[in-house]
Amino acid sequence: MSTMSVLAVDLPYWAQSLLRVLGGLVAVLLPAGTIVYVFLFKMMSFMQSRLGPMEAGPFGSMQLFAEVGKWLQKEDIYPERADKFIFKLAPLIVLASTFLLVAVVPFGPDAWFTNFEAGIFYALAVSSVSVLGILIAGWASANKYSLLGGLRAAGQLIAYELPMILAVIGVVIQAGSMNLQDIVLAQNTGSMFGWDGLGNPYVLTQFVGFVVFMIAVQAELTQAPFDMPIAESELVSGYMTEYSGFRFLIFFIGEFATAGVFAMIASILFLGGWGVPFAWFGWSDIDSIDNWMNIVGPLILFTKMMLVVFVIMWVRFSYPRFREDQLQRFAWKVLIPISLVNIMVTAILKVAF
Repeated sequence: MSTMSVLAVDLPYWAQSLLRVLGGLVAVLLPAGTIVYVFLFKMMSFMQSRLGPMEAGPFGSMQLFAEVGKWLQKEDIYPERADKFIFKLAPLIVLASTFLLVAVVPFGPDAWFTNFEAGIFYALAVSSVSVLGILIAGWASANKYSLLGGLRAAGQLIAYELPMILAVIGVVIQAGSMNLQDIVLAQNTGSMFGWDGLGNPYVLTQFVGFVVFMIAVQAELTQAPFDMPIAESELVSGYMTEYSGFRFLIFFIGEFATAGVFAMIASILFLGGWGVPFAWFGWSDIDSIDNWMNIVGPLILFTKMMLVVFVIMWVRFSYPRFREDQLQRFAWKVLIPISLVNIMVTAILKVAF
């Protein structure tokens, strides 16, 4: 029984809906803000032998709030020839895809928004909604650089969605379910060669799938070395060129919020999600889990998410940008064949053992 089901006895529907909305805002905005401060402001600074923002708050801890305040005060302008309605709608579509994505993430044994049987199918489907927002932003801006950035983004995201989906299939085969909660339980109740001290995290048995998935996530987020759609030296800022103030802020938040949600999904698929090996506490199934895991579970998932985002940002700050032809060739001629081989090997081993 979910937490929401328990609350249904005491709370009216509008209160449940309000709690879901507030929970969604926390699940999206808190990781986004943490990622921006820890990695964009501080980690990148230390990697480049500088301090980063230090003025706003202790050690620059309030810098993000200062930046948000600055963007909110800026004038909301748009090009004279832009399609105003669609131009204003595009950032909201990008941000909405992130909220749709976090709705399927389980944070604990009973702490979830939805518990779809085909949860990973839903997640992969709604993750592609952001492509529409980016393409709309590029077209509606009435700017050739923005349009070129939008078209690059569409081609890149479509190309890298395929290896991402194929990388997940190996996990689905091994877990025998598309339900994200079942995938978490399968990893934490499993064992390796009869030893259950670490459970059976799929990052070991599906390491190839994990690497392919992380590369595809890097491309889906348009992070370097896959940042062709917003290449500053070529396209000014790509599809975001004409955006200012609050609408640029939405794109900025959406980028890092999506990084956090994708990192959560990677943690669920390959690192055991909110759980720890059940053998540590003598648990056998989800019904035997103590209620305190609904409090500790989100913290465990958040910690794993930060580790995955660290890898994403480390790659972003370390590698130069691909050319467009290299980017497409890498997806179609390298990642997709590797993913197909991984599926074949996983299927054979699943049947044999």
